Amino acid sequence: MEFQGFERPNDLVGIRNTVLVMAVADCSEPAARMIAAGVEGATPVTQHHGCIAMDIAPTMVGVAKNPNVAGTLLVAMGCEGMQPEPLVEEISKAGKPVDVVNIQKIGGTRKAISRGQEIVKGMVDQARKQRRKPFDINRLVVGVKCGGSDTTSGLASNTAIGAMSDMLVDAGAAVVMIEPIEAIGADEPLAARAVNERVKQQILTWIANEEKRWTVPGTEMDFMCRGNVEGGLTTLEEKSLGAVHKGGHRPIKGVLKNQEDYLETVPPGGGFYLQDGTHMEPMAMSSMAAAGVHIVVFATGRGGVFGHAVCPMIKVTGNPDTWARMSEDIDVNASTIMESKESIESVGKRIFDEVVAVASGKVTVGEQLGFHNFSVWRRDPRIEALLGLK
Repeated sequence: MEFQGFERPNDLVGIRNTVLVMAVADCSEPAARMIAAGVEGATPVTQHHGCIAMDIAPTMVGVAKNPNVAGTLLVAMGCEGMQPEPLVEEISKAGKPVDVVNIQKIGGTRKAISRGQEIVKGMVDQARKQRRKPFDINRLVVGVKCGGSDTTSGLASNTAIGAMSDMLVDAGAAVVMIEPIEAIGADEPLAARAVNERVKQQILTWIANEEKRWTVPGTEMDFMCRGNVEGGLTTLEEKSLGAVHKGGHRPIKGVLKNQEDYLETVPPGGGFYLQDGTHMEPMAMSSMAAAGVHIVVFATGRGGVFGHAVCPMIKVTGNPDTWARMSEDIDVNASTIMESKESIESVGKRIFDEVVAVASGKVTVGEQLGFHNFSVWRRDPRIEALLGLK
């Protein structure tokens, strides 16, 4: 099976031609937004952890190297602890255009905006000259995530996404699932899918370390939000056992590292992977984007209304009421499972087909609405040191 994508110089394939205007730190975010506002096809992003948060650099670099990105302009104020030049050096290894505007060096915000728009327009013009061409689906990487979960999530949307995950892996594609906190209580079924003993231990450690982080005095978290409870979920274990359904049933090939000095990308060859990271939606999607994910398929029982700056997001709901009230925010209706009108496999195939269509250029609901959420996850280094996890 094939999809229509954009060939990149580093032998990867993109499904979008996004030009990022990336503020190195939030100090220069206003200028970055004004640069992007003047150029159709440009998207502004930043991180919100200050200018000396060096440990988020791997995510920023990884996002810029994502194959959906055609080029990146870094916008620096000039006195940041995290200077742009090392980021440029790493991003340039992807073989795509990357440049810098330094506001202090160029002589102020207006000059930076003018020069920035000139650079970005050039990148956008080059990106528009590219044409889609067919690629085997084994070049595709899909992330799976859930949020706003209710009882229909584990019964319908997550299970249908799991069927889609199996179909993708069987076709040669790669699938990535993040959010270790939503695997607490599902340790055994996940570990049983490990391809070998080494990966089994990775999975158990992935879950155990996350559980430790949330049990340190002062950081305790029951992790059952109001929407989960109102949606009928009763325990974290029940929520987890429903959440992991979106990962399907194929063997788990590894847990992708996401550390302060290293973020592991998805290896070639397809298969199912877990990724270390957070459960918080935009941050999780940024981590997946940095690992090379093209598309995120998102299950929501209560109704999710956001997207991502780099990865198109396909929303799926299994709740008939949510579909009736919020169909304009949802890409795929899986509530037919709850109504006994359609099988899990049938809905899974519809999601699979939607993934191929979006990979080939179909615009998602979130993209139509202009949802370009972006934020970067950062672990608390004090908690990591306290627990001996650094």
